[in-house]
Amino acid sequence: MATSELDRDPSKAITAIRDARPPATDRFTYLTIVESNLSPEVLPTLNEVLQDAGLTQEIGWDLVYNLVNLPGSSSCLETIARLGNPREVILKVLETLELLGEEEGYEADDEAETQQEKKQGEVTKAEKFITLMGMLAILHGRIKTKYPSRFLAQTLQTVLSAYEAGSEEMTAAVINLVHSLSGKRARPPLPSRKSSVNVVNLDMEGDRGKNAPDPEADDGKEGEGKERTEDPDETELQQKLLLSFATCVLERYANGNDLAWAGRLVEYYEPERIVPGRKTLMRAFREEEGLLAKDGIVGKLVALIGDLGLRSCSKTFMKHVCEGPLHDNPLAGSEDFESASQVKLSTGGAVCLVAYWVFSSTIFDADHPQPEMNIFPDHYAVLDKFLQDDAHTQIQESPGTVEALVTIGLWLHVNKHISANPNTPLTNPTTSPEDPTSDFMRYIHLVTLIALFHPKLHVRNAASALAGQVLHSDPSDDDRLKVLYDLLENCTFASLKARAIAWLREELISASTEKRHQPTMFSTPQALETVQYVVFPSLDFLVEDTNLDEVIEYLVGNAPFLMQAVNLGLFLWSSADKWKGVLPANMDATVRQRWFEPLLEAIERVQKESKSPDVELGPLEGELAVLKGRLEDLAAKEGFTGGKGV
Repeated sequence: MATSELDRDPSKAITAIRDARPPATDRFTYLTIVESNLSPEVLPTLNEVLQDAGLTQEIGWDLVYNLVNLPGSSSCLETIARLGNPREVILKVLETLELLGEEEGYEADDEAETQQEKKQGEVTKAEKFITLMGMLAILHGRIKTKYPSRFLAQTLQTVLSAYEAGSEEMTAAVINLVHSLSGKRARPPLPSRKSSVNVVNLDMEGDRGKNAPDPEADDGKEGEGKERTEDPDETELQQKLLLSFATCVLERYANGNDLAWAGRLVEYYEPERIVPGRKTLMRAFREEEGLLAKDGIVGKLVALIGDLGLRSCSKTFMKHVCEGPLHDNPLAGSEDFESASQVKLSTGGAVCLVAYWVFSSTIFDADHPQPEMNIFPDHYAVLDKFLQDDAHTQIQESPGTVEALVTIGLWLHVNKHISANPNTPLTNPTTSPEDPTSDFMRYIHLVTLIALFHPKLHVRNAASALAGQVLHSDPSDDDRLKVLYDLLENCTFASLKARAIAWLREELISASTEKRHQPTMFSTPQALETVQYVVFPSLDFLVEDTNLDEVIEYLVGNAPFLMQAVNLGLFLWSSADKWKGVLPANMDATVRQRWFEPLLEAIERVQKESKSPDVELGPLEGELAVLKGRLEDLAAKEGFTGGKGV
């Protein structure tokens, strides 16, 4: 600790650091003197002292942690990286990174807090991370050993653990690091714009000519000279490690930021769905600085992956994505890898890469490869791989990867990549022979899980749209009806059952407009006969001495489903003559008796008793008013039991 006297007078600290250096004191005593007198004011003097390579090799590594927390210390740390013992310094840098990773996490909304830290003269977490990345880039270039991949593997694992995707600055620093480690210079920057994110790169912007040689270099003797003995397989292994790392970072970034790939694709493909006057996602990402920066960062990550050799959808790559096992931590144990073939890519990162390729090719007209895959079997296999075990947790913890899956599915459907073999029945022979479940049903089940559980509304909407599109693409009307019945009968989520009713309506409209040689289930009463008891189930229990709280609970939990059901009733019986070919005989009378009348009675009861101060309906009050109005509209329709009214 600095003495109170030295705290009052930085000049004394400067004098102590200058005059006490060896041989005036031994290195242990001098290190103690330096550490006890560290402050921003002494850093220029300390950097002068550290130009002594011999001294820096002895004490530099032990100064890393204290210096990185000190404002204005980057020059001293760069000197330590260039002149210190690289093997000792790199271990200290990684140890410091591990400690940094334990600090409180970065939140996208913490800009004010970050600015406050800067005002108070503190070094932000992102600034520490950026400096350490620059040091690592320098240090790896200095280490001369037979197996540099072992150092690299440890570095990449530690960096990934400390990296926080919510920080654009950290992401830019990681990109700089990989460019340095790969030996590939970053591409020339595009014309600057306010949204660009650039951070200092100690390796690229410094003078590599100042680097001291590795004092512990693994040199082999041949004749009278010395040559590096790096294993010939090391170059390929290191490049593959960097590529694997880059795919991990891409997945982390996609999961840590709302990139709205699926939502923007839906707006592009279906502009009629855009609500007039509401700011679209497409416009937001064109105009808002923070969102522009996110697109820019992703573009740099994808370009980096391309520079590392992954530029095409080769059969090997697509087989890894679609058929290979799920690699969610491919760098684990990588310090023991001996060949590039042992290094796998992040499966989620690969999915995000394919999603960005198809997204940017569509939205930005970019020149990216297009995957040779179909919804069946390829996309279905990837979905199943990610969601087969604890789908809810997977969707919540990897929202970006899951959105990427939806993005790919939307693109495949629009481009009519439905099945690799359209003439083969899409059924699973391992399921019950009496009631085989089609691939369509299982696929739609997986996509609807995303529509239910994804934290972002625009992704839930996009997943719902994809599920409906794939349903309507099923060539078997019998199977389409089975899917709808299964959702309406077995699903416990009202919002999804409401979507199933909307898809049923779309099927009826499609069957009425398409010219077919043979009738389908949706152009005859068979479809409504099959589903009417799950669309309009008996609600007698609502009026049979049911507790008011239970009635309210049912109405709250099923409001979207009930609203969509009454909308279907209005659709069918407002034009009963048009739909008489698909309406089962007496369906109106039975629906009125088992569904309409008890529902209306229950709503009126709740509205009446809600006037009591003991009953609080909240948002349900407005929903019930709308629902009752729709029911009254239905009762007035001529096609609904002759327009008898309520």
